[in-house]
Amino acid sequence: MKRIIKAVYILFLIFLAFSCQKTNDSVKKGPIVVASKIDTEGGLLGQMIVKVLEYNKFEVVDNTSLGATKINREAIINGETDIYPDYTGNGAFFLESDYSEDTWKKSSTAYDAVKKLDYDKNRIVWLKPAPANNTWAISVTKKLSDSNSLKTLNDLAKYLGNGGEFKIACSEEFVSSPAALPSFEKAYGFKLSNENLLVLAGGNTAQTEQAAARGTDGVNAAMAYGTDGQLAALGLIVLEDTKGIQPVYEPAALVREEILNKYPEIKKILEPVFSSLNLVTLQTLNGRISVDGESSSDVAVSYLKEKGFIK
Repeated sequence: MKRIIKAVYILFLIFLAFSCQKTNDSVKKGPIVVASKIDTEGGLLGQMIVKVLEYNKFEVVDNTSLGATKINREAIINGETDIYPDYTGNGAFFLESDYSEDTWKKSSTAYDAVKKLDYDKNRIVWLKPAPANNTWAISVTKKLSDSNSLKTLNDLAKYLGNGGEFKIACSEEFVSSPAALPSFEKAYGFKLSNENLLVLAGGNTAQTEQAAARGTDGVNAAMAYGTDGQLAALGLIVLEDTKGIQPVYEPAALVREEILNKYPEIKKILEPVFSSLNLVTLQTLNGRISVDGESSSDVAVSYLKEKGFIK
């Protein structure tokens, strides 16, 4: 009888241990709402966040390619988005700081500034950024560059001053953000009229650069980013910012404090991914999407597997 009781007790302990393990395994993490901007790199970074969180057993709501900066900012501030990738230099714009300050033109100080400002104002936490400067740029067709010796923004200012034909495809944000076109105009002494602009919805440089390469509506220039992978393939030349007026735009994951407090492991999951993304790496990955036609999801998964972040 004692043996039977002992056997039943052992079976009970095994059952209890199994039940506890099953309960622990079924504990839900999330859902985490992940969004991103609508451009090529925004989609890529957003998908990296989605895939690595899913691999680490988080339930994820995929809202990547949500829209422009303003839409993403409003969503995370209002608690509709939990995580999305943005750029350190943007802090000077949406946190109403002086983008011309040297603080925003150095990698370390730009990150420190945006991290403090956004946390103090919105309780949004900036994780460590990638070592890649995705700054605003103006690119022109090789034909325009070669025929008019356009290599720098100084050259462009002289060309415009002499009545040269110029039309740039760009986003509304590029036109309106003080850190973008207005800063170029102020520093180099030129002014573009509406006739010089083809403003496209969203902020996808794949569209602006394709428009320039194809000469759509007379376009011979395009808004570009420093990490764009399709520039060379499309025959576009980035005009050098010889005065160094642009802030540093390093991509980082932004997380609502409430979410990070609840799931502190998110920091350990995401920061190594972003730390691995240097300028050449992002140019290459962006090129696979915009030039080779791969999906941002497929490119994200293959890169994460290659680097051992997921299996």
